[in-house]
Amino acid sequence: MSDKRYYENPLNTRYASAEMLENFGDEKRFRLWRKLWIALAESEMELGLPITREQVAALKAHAEEIDYAKAEEYERQVRHDVMAHVKAYGDACPEAAGIIHLGATSCFVDCNSELIIMDDGLKIILKKLVNVMEKLKNFALRYKDVPTLGFTHLQPAQLTTVGKRATLWLQDLMLDYENLTSLAEKMRLRGVKGTTGTQASFLDLFEGDGEKVKALERLVVRKMGYDKVYAVTGQTYPRKFDYNVLSVLSGIAQSAYKFSNDIRLLQSMKEVEEPFEKSQIGSSAMAYKRNPMRSERMGSLCRYMLSLPANSAVTASTQWFERTLDDSANRRIVNAQAFLTVDAILNLYMNVAENLVVYEKVIAKHVGEELPFMATENILMECVKAGGDRQKLHERIRVLSQEAGRRVKEEGKENDLLERIAADDSFAAVRGRLGEIVDAEKFVGRAPAQTEEFIAQEIDPILSRHKALLGKKGDVKI
Repeated sequence: MSDKRYYENPLNTRYASAEMLENFGDEKRFRLWRKLWIALAESEMELGLPITREQVAALKAHAEEIDYAKAEEYERQVRHDVMAHVKAYGDACPEAAGIIHLGATSCFVDCNSELIIMDDGLKIILKKLVNVMEKLKNFALRYKDVPTLGFTHLQPAQLTTVGKRATLWLQDLMLDYENLTSLAEKMRLRGVKGTTGTQASFLDLFEGDGEKVKALERLVVRKMGYDKVYAVTGQTYPRKFDYNVLSVLSGIAQSAYKFSNDIRLLQSMKEVEEPFEKSQIGSSAMAYKRNPMRSERMGSLCRYMLSLPANSAVTASTQWFERTLDDSANRRIVNAQAFLTVDAILNLYMNVAENLVVYEKVIAKHVGEELPFMATENILMECVKAGGDRQKLHERIRVLSQEAGRRVKEEGKENDLLERIAADDSFAAVRGRLGEIVDAEKFVGRAPAQTEEFIAQEIDPILSRHKALLGKKGDVKI
């Protein structure tokens, strides 16, 4: 149990998954540092520097032996985290201590490891994103034919279907998927660049042989599992990349925020409800309540995520010349928390999307309350086809509509427009066909077909591409 006297980040304790927490944990970061030092030393040896195979073997043999207490003690002494770990690594394999970090600057391990961690983080986000998409796809197909009120300006508008509405949520995520995969395809490491990006220290080590310096970078990057590097850098990789990453994560949060708000509104209307467990309490005072806790939590986390790209934009804008260190403490916080936040959002999104409850009778009731008004144009046209005067019919239906609307708004009674129309001799031509004319399924246009086409043409190819990632469930910790 944690010490309750001290603050702990709720992203760690309440919201984010163990998978993402481990991805940004110190254990992974420091092991990557050692992997980078091994790749550097081994590549330098292969290119002819006076490094022995025994030294490289020692580095590999002791790579997993990280004495964190010793590293922390060194950092208190030298006030430098990278050099503290260089010293601790050297203590573990003294025969190789003299060649660890040879020619490199701190950003060799810091920047390259950060890029790898973010790349791995994007892979976790991708996995969860496509799983949300699959769950929304299934929901959309299941309810593609169920008519529901469309809303513009939060006022009842022409009908759509429950499934077609879900394709709007799904399309937002598809756009996020495209942005995420485009970013991931461009992923590259900082490489082996030296203190100000000129590779001067490595050029000196190889006695002016620039081709060997370039070969060193290629070797190191390849050993780390990558094939692309930034062609030029200062001391760090471009901080603009952080902004690009957080912008993609923000896009996912925007999509999730819209979904969570729609679900909250629909739950207020009693049309759609997020999952609510048997022993769950909605309110400490009002025992009957079933608050949309998950959707509200999604919105809360999304709001935080939307604020983070601005932070990275400032950092990218204020890097002086080749590098300034006022980015460091900031980035330790903002980058990890952005990933942890979106990870938590997608966990919730998966859980809600997979377990949505649809109350079709309530939806039909709401449709029935508004559809008579929407159907007046159809009724008018059918009467004109039967020989009626369009202008006289229009005036008559306008009067009847206002009378029915007044009954609904002022008296709180049900909409009786269809009964009024049926009783009016002006509409005798359609009296026996009103039920047929005012059939909700005739007012949804191509919504069912659009749903099927969109999923077949746009979503299925994505899900097929990532078939191995599917089948995940959203974990709600608390």
